[in-house]
Amino acid sequence: MEKISGFSLVRNGVKFDYPFLESWRSLLPVVDELVLNIGISEDNTLEVAKKFAEEEGAGKVKIFESEWPLHIPEKKKSGLILSEQTNLALDQCNYDWCFYIQADEVIHEADYSLIRDSVQQAQDKKLDAVVFSYAHFYGSFNVIQETRSAYRREMRIIRKSSGARSVGDAQSFLKNGNEKLDAILTKARIFHYGWVRTPEAMKVKTEFMDQLYHGNDVQKSDNHVYKRFWGLHQYFGTHPQSMKTRIQTKGWNWDLKNSPYVFSASDLKKAVLDLYESITGYRLFEFKNYRLRK
Repeated sequence: MEKISGFSLVRNGVKFDYPFLESWRSLLPVVDELVLNIGISEDNTLEVAKKFAEEEGAGKVKIFESEWPLHIPEKKKSGLILSEQTNLALDQCNYDWCFYIQADEVIHEADYSLIRDSVQQAQDKKLDAVVFSYAHFYGSFNVIQETRSAYRREMRIIRKSSGARSVGDAQSFLKNGNEKLDAILTKARIFHYGWVRTPEAMKVKTEFMDQLYHGNDVQKSDNHVYKRFWGLHQYFGTHPQSMKTRIQTKGWNWDLKNSPYVFSASDLKKAVLDLYESITGYRLFEFKNYRLRK
């Protein structure tokens, strides 16, 4: 069985209410080491990470601190800081297969064997990456977003020796600067909770994240206010076990059914394309930094 390095990063994880501990707990049983890049924070994120490493890390966790160059305007464009910080963590990984997980992403324990098998298949086929399907939650833990507005797949395991590097705002990877990776698609899922916070916590988080894309000249918006829009559905499946306590203690309920419906002209196009995808299983005009191989 191939050894796997896990790697992740977080800054102000407590302040911005990231489920970063739940994320790391879900990944720990799958990896042989876990590299954590802790951005110098304004809260006690580092202390929380150290406690996790000491009490739960099973000797696998390696922590280092980094300073985010927020004072450099050129860095605060298109989320560039995020990919740079991701690559700092990737550079610290000791094994060739590296599992990247963001601080609001969690994996389900039911998928552990699928993940290990997929890595072995990718190794045997001399491929560069493993692509996961995504479950995007919005507003509360029982609402899921299923539409082309939300990316349905992304690479989360990459082979370091392929030259893969995090690019853009750290959503994906490329090798040799602009070359797509050859990948296998696993049935394992990434549960994404980036849009499940109280509106107050979401406001603080989105205001900071907007600065990473647009600098300090950010226009005020109401992105933190949850809205009912095309592609939202009730979710009746299970969540990862590591999320159980968080869901119980922070299980605020945004009322999807009784929220005002927001519909724009662009949503009509999405509806048509979503219908085509539901019939054919093919997503037209999908952006991918990888090539799926059978």
